[in-house]
Amino acid sequence: MIARNVLRAASASLLPAFAVILLFSTCVCWAQTDPLNDAHIVPHSSSGQPPRASAADATLSASLKPFRADVDLVLIPVTVTDSYNRPVLDLPQQTFTLYEDSVEQPIRYFSREDAPISIALVLDYSGSMKNKIDYERQAVREFFTYANPEDEFFIITISSKPKLIASSTQSIGTVEERLASTKPQGATALYDAVYLGINKLRTARYQRRALLIVSDGGDNHSRYSLKETRRMIEEANVLTYGIGIFDDMPVPLLKTVEERLGRQSLSKLTDASGGRTIPADDRREIPEIAALISRELREQYTLGYRPSTPKRDGKWHKIRVRLAASAAPRHVHYKEGYVAPGQQ
Repeated sequence: MIARNVLRAASASLLPAFAVILLFSTCVCWAQTDPLNDAHIVPHSSSGQPPRASAADATLSASLKPFRADVDLVLIPVTVTDSYNRPVLDLPQQTFTLYEDSVEQPIRYFSREDAPISIALVLDYSGSMKNKIDYERQAVREFFTYANPEDEFFIITISSKPKLIASSTQSIGTVEERLASTKPQGATALYDAVYLGINKLRTARYQRRALLIVSDGGDNHSRYSLKETRRMIEEANVLTYGIGIFDDMPVPLLKTVEERLGRQSLSKLTDASGGRTIPADDRREIPEIAALISRELREQYTLGYRPSTPKRDGKWHKIRVRLAASAAPRHVHYKEGYVAPGQQ
């Protein structure tokens, strides 16, 4: 269990940098029309199969296609943690080595400073969360304890349909009241809720954008698939974290297929962005993990480089970040690549 006193002690330390998250040739500028509202998300039919595409679906699918703009600087947010999941804050630039497609790239930009962030919190309020919902509400409170007062936020609940229930136009007290009055019920449209969160972030106030999912990772009611949602996260450049709630069913055979695959599915979503999923195998850990993630969002390094051989081949280009050898174990988290634009 994560020690609360470690988190409290860390709050007095210097907050390092996390600059605008841009990837070479994949800066995503979404269309200005708002394609998604609750009416546009079409859940599965009672047969379990997605409905036949309609004209409205075609419009929605078209709006998902990002418009790409070239940039000549790759900026990579990097988190470094120790063996206790605590952020490592005092590393100099010389500690890092950066590669693109196995070719070392000179680091031309290095930063550590806190700045406001736009974030969407996606909270599982489906029927399976009834016995864990109090911990989830505490997690929201802990997350905002460590937030920047200037942050912009969106609160989205997951059930049979995702719902935006609050934003930074409301006070934290109002947010807590709305969460307290919202009862867990229905199925789990997790992927649709992630889409709604990213859709809200596309016109967010700040270029620093993140999404936090609190869920068991199971989805049984979304229009979008895991593959589509993962691709959307990659293209949106939204740093995505997850708190995986996996403690509910001691006998694996009693779980649904979605519940059994939840841990893997949630990790696929968060890893695609350079974020990570932290499991809460004991539900009492949920609030403390939320506090840790809130701190981690403000305790990141930003590495910037200009590719030595920029390509316009429409292919995936792999990024690696390595740390200098250290006596103490350290773990590094970052987005592992980008898709270059094709020839015009």
